[in-house]
Amino acid sequence: MSFSACMRFASASAIVALMVLSRTSVSSQADVRPVNDLPNPYETVRNWGTMPEGRMWGSTAGIDVDPDGKSIWAIDRCGANTCAGSNLPIVLKFDSSGRLLKSFGAGIFVFPHGMHVDRDGNVWVTDGRTATPEELAKFPDAKGKGHTVVKFSPEGKVLLTLGTPGVAGNPPNSLNEPTDVVTAPNGDIFVGDGHSGQNAGATPDTVARIVKFDRNGKFIKTWGKWGSAPGEFKTPHALVFDARGRLFVGDRANHRIQIFDQDGTFLTEWKQFSRVSGMYIRNDTLYSIDSESTAMNHPGWRKGVRIGSVRDGKVMFSIPPHMTNTPEGAAGEGIAVDAAGDIYAAENTLRGLTKYIKRLGTN
Repeated sequence: MSFSACMRFASASAIVALMVLSRTSVSSQADVRPVNDLPNPYETVRNWGTMPEGRMWGSTAGIDVDPDGKSIWAIDRCGANTCAGSNLPIVLKFDSSGRLLKSFGAGIFVFPHGMHVDRDGNVWVTDGRTATPEELAKFPDAKGKGHTVVKFSPEGKVLLTLGTPGVAGNPPNSLNEPTDVVTAPNGDIFVGDGHSGQNAGATPDTVARIVKFDRNGKFIKTWGKWGSAPGEFKTPHALVFDARGRLFVGDRANHRIQIFDQDGTFLTEWKQFSRVSGMYIRNDTLYSIDSESTAMNHPGWRKGVRIGSVRDGKVMFSIPPHMTNTPEGAAGEGIAVDAAGDIYAAENTLRGLTKYIKRLGTN
């Protein structure tokens, strides 16, 4: 090969290398500096959403916005952190003022976790586990529930169930600790499966994957396993699509977001949004919420909301955690954004819902 040909080959190789590197932003490197204390253009309103008289909020992790852009859907763990033994409805719809409009889903779930409202207004809820031995001893009727994804009509009719209730296993017939669910523009269904990947006792055999079904619930494929390499997970806790059809996965215990195409091809990872529990995308803006960072599990990072661009991954705003009697404070797990740009958070530790109202004159 001539010298000039060698130079052309080397230049082409360099260009290819740069293209490969550009697929993973600098933010995906291990030395990402903590992203805290950015401008906060929101006012915080705790305890948003009025429950029926005599009912108290329990823990919650799931929240979404109705297709009308104003109404808010949320789940409640039956006034506690479990629905074992309870016959309270767990799916709740509120109008823009926080008034309860409807509720349904009683007696179906043990641990309602993730929520998604699709383009037709159907409501999807994941049930993240079965009853514990202690719960079963006290509430035998909790047997045969859990490890499912349930699709409801807007009026509360069960339209589809993914997984076998009460059975932890593998697709196509079973799921194992489903965390979240989202539907693609063509109706395909994507489930984050495996909540225990963040636990101290997790091993390479621990379930940590994405499960894909068609719009009718027919199994298509899975991808991912427990680990920290690209395409591996340690709790795929939150799922959302952007306008380009890319699937964003909040890989919580790996402190990152992984981005895939709809066939499961890894595109890039972002670590600048912290230890993500929940995500929402509106108008090419990514809203993420970190409910778990502490000095022990994610040194230097604070809990709270981070807001940035899905185009380049730049974080522009942050909302600090609620002040509590612990140094790290508290923040919700689920997050949603209405058409006006106001943010809603589903609170796990503090319970109930929080509304973050966008201040006038801010973009």
